[in-house]
Amino acid sequence: MTGPRLLLRVEGAAVAAAALLVYFHHGYSWWLLVALIIAPDLAFVGYLRGPRTGAAFYNSTHTYTAPLALGAAGDLIESRTTIAIALTWIVHIGVDRVLGYGLKYPTAFKHTHLARV
Repeated sequence: MTGPRLLLRVEGAAVAAAALLVYFHHGYSWWLLVALIIAPDLAFVGYLRGPRTGAAFYNSTHTYTAPLALGAAGDLIESRTTIAIALTWIVHIGVDRVLGYGLKYPTAFKHTHLARV
């Protein structure tokens, strides 16, 4: 594997590692991380309505935009729990990228921006 796919996987690893480092450096609860690490995958429920809806649901929970906004909001309101949730979400997305799970195209579940899974 070379080129953009490799770079996106390396980027995912770096993001996940950085989020974990910050998470544990600030003493957030390990059990919260374990409990919520697969929560973004609940978006799979969108596939019950077809691949287009499924891809929209999945992609909305698998881009960094929402967890970064959540983390910023958590910082502004000084909510440790909100920040921990945002970091967990970021770890999840990073690990997905490392494993090759990219953003979904509306054609089929296995069509992603990283590869066909």
